[in-house]
Formats: sequence, C-alpha cells, structure tokens
Amino acid sequence: MDSIIDFGSWLEQPAGRYIRQWEEQRFSVLTANIFGYHAVQLGLPQIRGLAANRMPFHWYSDSVAHQNEGQDQNCIALVHDMHELPFDTQSIDLVILPHVLEFADEPHQILREVERILIPEGRLIISGLNRSSLWGTRQLIGRRFGAHFLPHEGEYIRPARLKDWLKLLSLEVNQTQFGCYALPLKNEQWLQNSPLMESMGRRWWPGLGAVYMFEAIKRVRGMHLVGPVWRQQKRRRMVGLPVANRSNRDHT
Repeated sequence: MDSIIDFGSWLEQPAGRYIRQWEEQRFSVLTANIFGYHAVQLGLPQIRGLAANRMPFHWYSDSVAHQNEGQDQNCIALVHDMHELPFDTQSIDLVILPHVLEFADEPHQILREVERILIPEGRLIISGLNRSSLWGTRQLIGRRFGAHFLPHEGEYIRPARLKDWLKLLSLEVNQTQFGCYALPLKNEQWLQNSPLMESMGRRWWPGLGAVYMFEAIKRVRGMHLVGPVWRQQKRRRMVGLPVANRSNRDHT
C-alpha cells in the first residue's frame, strides 16, 4: 500500500486538486444524512470524506502514519494493515474508501474486511478513477510511451467489475455517480473553467467521467431491524471498538 502515498502527492497537482474538489463535494452530499455512531475513512487523508457527516465518532485509518493531514482534530487515527481492519465485526455504520482499492495488493480482501465490520444496512462509499474515460485513455496511451498522466502504480478498476465484486459480498449498490469531464490536461485554469465540458459530459456521456463514486448498502438476508433492539445493538458497539488507539493529538 506504500504507492498510495504517491497518489496523495498527485492530489496536490492541478489534475489531482480538480479530482479532489469534486470528490469532497460528493462525499459531503452522500454522507451528510447517514446516521449512526461510528464512521471510518480508510486511506488518503488529503480527501476530507467525513467532513459533513454528523456521527459522534470518526475514525481515520491507514497503513502509514500521517500528521492528521486533511482531517479534523477530533478524528481518531489508526495505523494498521489495510487487509486486517482493527474493528469488531458489525461495529461500523459507514466506511469511506477513496481510491484505496486501486493501490491495494489484495483489493478483494479489503472489501471482505469492510463487509465484516459493517453493521447490517451499513453504508460503504467508494471512489475510483474510471478506466473508461478520456483520462483512462490518456493513461493507457501514456503507459506505452512512459508518459503517465495518472500515478502509474494504480490498477484502475472498471466500474462494472467493481460492482460485480460488491454483489458477491452482498453489498448492494444504491447510487452510482460519475464526474470530472474536463479534458485530461495539466493546466489548472483549464481544469477549473470547463463548464461546457462538464455540462456536455453529464448530459451526453455520463458514464465516461474521470471519477466514479458508488454508495453500497450491506444486505443481510432474513434480518429485520426492530427499533429497540437496534438501539441496544448500537449501545453495545460503543464499547466494542479498540481501546489502545490514540488520536493524532497524542503525537503533537
């Protein structure tokens, strides 16, 4: 997972800032009305995926240590192996996965772990770079000539393929969004001032945006949540999370 650091650096470049701006806006819209107790973002602190969410406990976890970059000061930070998440089974209400799968050695294992820690009807939001886009095409051509436009370590997953993976884990895709239709250029002024391309893309080729975002719900067959029981399960989960972790404030 070390290569995701390179992607974090890329997010500070013009093309990366353009992508990050769209993603943060969409994360805010999708997470604002998801309720519960515990929300987790895995990877990429440069993207503020939980900024608009109102759950009382936010967890940020990654395979490398950061100086609370991009996250709020009350966010509890964990460092661990992405393939073995340090959370109890069925203890998390919301998981954010910004581009983690694209840089993982075992993306299927990460998804299995996410499914394990999510409560029934819990939410998962994934963002990724779309291979079936102008940006993906430029990356494919650039690879042949050694002129990469996107971080070259990434194995960018087609949206249809990712949907199949989620379906196998009973993670039902509830919403699919595509965005960022500007031409794949490194000029920040062009990227930030392409309303015509954005409008045309949303209308005429919506599935070809440079970025996609899925919201999925964990479905458990035969399970029906009843009000009082659901609240009791919530209270029990509050004491079921790791107690040996420290917030980033402990490192300052």
